[in-house]
Formats: sequence, C-alpha cells, structure tokens
Amino acid sequence: MSSDPALMMLTAVAKAIADKKVSSHEVTRAVLHRIAEWQPRLNAYMAIESEQALAAATEADTALARGNSRGALHGVPLAHKDMYYDAGKVVTCGSLIRRDFVPKTTATALQRLKDAGQVRLGSLQMVEFAYGPTGHNVHYGAVRNPWNTEHITGGSSSGSGSAVAARLTFAALGSDTGGSVRMPAHFCGVTGLKTTVGRVSRAGAMPLSQSLDTVGPLAQTAEDCALLLGLMAGADPEDLTASTQPVPDYMAATKQSLKGLKIGVPTAFYVDDLDPEVARILDESVATLKKEGAEIVKVELPDQRQLSSASQLVLAVEAAAFHKRWMIERPQDYGAQVLMRLQNGLTIPAVTYLEAMRWRGPALAAHNAAVSGVDAVIAPSSPVPAPTIAESDVGNGPGADAVLQRLTRFTRPVNYLGLPSLSIPSGFTKAGLPVGMQLIGRSFEEAVLLRIGAAFQRATDFHARIPKLA
Repeated sequence: MSSDPALMMLTAVAKAIADKKVSSHEVTRAVLHRIAEWQPRLNAYMAIESEQALAAATEADTALARGNSRGALHGVPLAHKDMYYDAGKVVTCGSLIRRDFVPKTTATALQRLKDAGQVRLGSLQMVEFAYGPTGHNVHYGAVRNPWNTEHITGGSSSGSGSAVAARLTFAALGSDTGGSVRMPAHFCGVTGLKTTVGRVSRAGAMPLSQSLDTVGPLAQTAEDCALLLGLMAGADPEDLTASTQPVPDYMAATKQSLKGLKIGVPTAFYVDDLDPEVARILDESVATLKKEGAEIVKVELPDQRQLSSASQLVLAVEAAAFHKRWMIERPQDYGAQVLMRLQNGLTIPAVTYLEAMRWRGPALAAHNAAVSGVDAVIAPSSPVPAPTIAESDVGNGPGADAVLQRLTRFTRPVNYLGLPSLSIPSGFTKAGLPVGMQLIGRSFEEAVLLRIGAAFQRATDFHARIPKLA
C-alpha cells in the first residue's frame, strides 16, 4: 500500500478500507490535504466540504467496526461533476443561472454510488451547462491541467479530469454528450468511459441534449471504471430511456487477456491531420496491443465527417430547446460563447433536425457492418495534445466554432451513434503532456472495452504516473 493513501487506485483503496488496513478517516484526511495543496493552482473543485467529509468518514469507520459495510465503496471519499443533483446541496451546473439551485432529489447514478458507501468530498468544476470542450468558464474561472497549469483540461467535465489526475478524488462522474468525458481523460491523462446511450440512468443529471447525453466515470484505471459502471448501470423507473438489458460483470472482464480479440485501426479520418506526437503514440499503442495478443486489422469506416456534422446539429437543437426560456428571460447570465452556441441552435429548421434524427438508424447499421469483423476500433481521442488556456480562449469570436470542432472531431461521431468509448492514457509528448487513445465498441459492449483497457494498462504505466506540484 502507498505511504500516502490518497495516491492509491480506487479499487485498491476500497479494498484497503474494507480490510481495515486503513481507515476512511485517514484516507479522507489525506485526500483533503492534497486538495488544500492543489486547489489554488487547479481550480478543480466547485465546493469543498472538509468537515462534513471527515464526519461521514468517521461514521463509515464506526459502521465497519460493527460489521456493517454499505457496499463496494464503503468509506471511499469521492467528488463528482457539479451537474448531478444531490438533495439539499447546491448544484450550480457551472452557471450563474443555477448558482443557488438546491434540488430536492438525487441523481440515480449518484444515489447508487452513495448506496455503495461513498463519502462526499464536495463538487467539481465544469464548463457552463456542460456546453464546451476546453474547460473555460467565464463565471468561475478556467480549470487547469495538473501536468502543466498553463494548459486546458478539456471539457465539459473539466474539474473531474483535473481532480482525478492530481489525485484529489479517486474517481469522478462526468458526462459525455460530444466528448465531455473523453476530452478531459485525454488531456489530463486519466481513464474515461463514455457509456452506451441508456446504459446508465440520466435521471437527476442536468440535461444538455436529450438523445446524446451519457453518464460515465473518470478514474485512474479501466478496472476502477468497471467497478463504478457495475454499480451505476441498469434500469431505472425514474428514467424510462435507461436500458433494461442485463448488467454484465465488468470487473471480471478486466481480468481477461487480449488473446482472441481483433482491434481495428481506421484507414482514414481518425489518422488524418494528426499532431506528430499523437500519431507516434497511436502507433506505439497499436504495437503494445499487438504484443499483448490482440490481432490488429485495418477497418474502413463510413464517412465520419457526416456523423460529426449530424451530431453537432442534434446537440445544437436539443440544447437550444432546453434553454429557450432562460435565453429569453436571462440572456445576460450566460457566458458569451455558450449563449452564442445556444442561439445558433434556434436557427436550425425542424426539418433539418428530423432528417438528422432519422438518419441515425441507417448510419449505425452502416457502422456496424463496417466493424463486423473486429471487437473494437482504436483511434486518438483528439488530434492534438492539450493547447494552452490562452490560445484556446476563443470566446464567441468568428473562429470559435473551428477551434471547438477541431478538439472534438474524433469524439462527436461516437456520440451520434450512441456507442460506448473508453479513453485510456497512452503516452506523453516531449513537453510532458498526456495523450489518450479511445477504444470504440459496439452498443452495450463496455465490457470488451474495459477488458482491452485493463490489458493495456497491465502492460504500460501511463495511468499510474502522477503530476508534481510545481
């Protein structure tokens, strides 16, 4: 066990607490100590609840001493993206409009983690209303990348990516509508799972796009993500779009080797116009997977540019529909870039939106046919490493859309198709910035992705590296 329990992986610290090798109070105190050191540099937390967390940890220790364990996360301190409703707690959604919003109910995904015994540390920063891939927030300040605080974290789960990377929480919920789990995972060097649409209930999660939103974890490892997904997945009477499909044993999947699996490397789009270091890390990642027993084949995917455009269109319309009343009543309370993007959604004709929705089925069928011979596809999570905060601070200027589109170019097609994707830390640039690769799977086959991710992480140590406080 690490001499500093805050530096342990989620699964390891949960077992250590369960085995009474370390107390929840000790672990929580260690994490709070790191938060105190790092928060002034990173701005990763929206709210830090030190006293409440330590009191809850003491209660968890008392219960465990009496033989009462609540579950797989008993006594583990966690914080999550500030868009998951938690009854009686302020949930800002990174906005001014909801800065005093106190929900009366708790999000299903969060409640299931609480039922498993997690201790609440507070809440994590995010992009305003989850609408942005960089991590900028004009109301609460940009969240900073712990590997280099001049660089972005990615968004919209900016605090989640930054806090997990710096070991200020063992894991965190994010959300992925156009890449908002995978972008921070890629830029911050952590593991992030974008789930199949419907795999995890969205009840009590602030909506952005009703047909694209997904709930997913960011953590150090694929194994950690498997633990969390197993706790959260499944049907929910509060969200009738949540799937009733059985929940597999995701943890068991992470113990398997790559032997017998085929992994596809795209021949176009995901390998075009890459930063040279991202291209190098893609090649090295493919070589590692091959060495570990996977068969590597080329795959020709349908035109991904059309999928990306369709995803952007659906997101714009559905986000505008949700925000229409606030845009009329409180436009001054939005950041300029978010307001611009929401207003753009109001200009898209209904016929165009319906065409994009109707094309989804045929597009998914074409994709499934193209990947029928492989178990997953590997591609960079983004074509570039993290840009600086300054150079990506484009506001609502004429070039804003182009900057945002480039960053999310490789994530949006997956969202449009509703597929699962796991971003894993895959290497570092010469400047010391992390780079992630995403594994794209078939609907509801998260177990396959977690199996591949875990095998890759047994062969590499990128996920285990820890940034240093400058």
